[in-house]
Amino acid sequence: MYVIFGASGNTGGEIAKQLLAAHQKVRVVGRDSNKLQALTTKGADAAIGDLHDAEFLNRALAGAKAVYALIPPQYRAADFRAYQNAVGKLMADAIQKQGVKYVVHLSSVGADVPDGTGPIAGLHDQEQRLNAIKNVHVLHLRAAYFMENFLAGIGMIKTMGINGSAMKGDAKFAMIATRDIAAYATARLHKLDFQGQGVQYLLGERDLTVSEATRAIGKVIGKPDLPYVQFSYDQAQEGLTQMGLSPDVAKGFVEMSRAFNEGKIKVPKRDAKNTTPTSIETFAAELFAKAYGQQSN
Repeated sequence: MYVIFGASGNTGGEIAKQLLAAHQKVRVVGRDSNKLQALTTKGADAAIGDLHDAEFLNRALAGAKAVYALIPPQYRAADFRAYQNAVGKLMADAIQKQGVKYVVHLSSVGADVPDGTGPIAGLHDQEQRLNAIKNVHVLHLRAAYFMENFLAGIGMIKTMGINGSAMKGDAKFAMIATRDIAAYATARLHKLDFQGQGVQYLLGERDLTVSEATRAIGKVIGKPDLPYVQFSYDQAQEGLTQMGLSPDVAKGFVEMSRAFNEGKIKVPKRDAKNTTPTSIETFAAELFAKAYGQQSN
């Protein structure tokens, strides 16, 4: 039995779909049964409940030989790191109690740094927590900045004619399409070929600046001159709260942007194993353009 957390999200949902297509027994975990219906229709067992509930987590993990673990985002949390640590501890406790042998954990670049990286710092905590469990093999996937983060800018592009954030426009860093994370995770879950506590970086097809990514996006939506604007940290935080994020979550994302800007988040040298296939051009043409067309002005 594979247990998949975040099954209504970009990585968990795709992993569950691929495992089901390979005729594996899969249990998907989530808070909303409607969001998991496409997977249960394909044969997945659904565990619906609250990740703050220890009894629920133990039921969800009962009989699991391997788990795809992540802490789902809670964008309105009053204290996001406290939320991450509360859910992360309960998840780790249930993994230990249920005797799960293999865990593939969605982490992030920068998770080697204990603080000053916004929400990534909570993933540092969770890596340490999972590593402390005895008799469990854990593989932490330190994935790069998600290309899907650009989808949050569709409204800005439509209303203001710009793309923008607190990130420097001219600094190159790794970006990845989430489908590449799902493909890698699925392969490792099939093989269960990892031992002890390990880390695998996933860095996307190439390093990019956000200005380069913005130009690639603009090209496929008929705005080849779409400009990228770097906002001040205060402006970015205000904008995020206006979008519905809690003040603490908005502050955390700005802190993460600052960490990228100042080079606090470092990655190893790019190689064949940590480089994934989907380019920003492919992401823009196949995913961003579709989402852009579907969202009303």
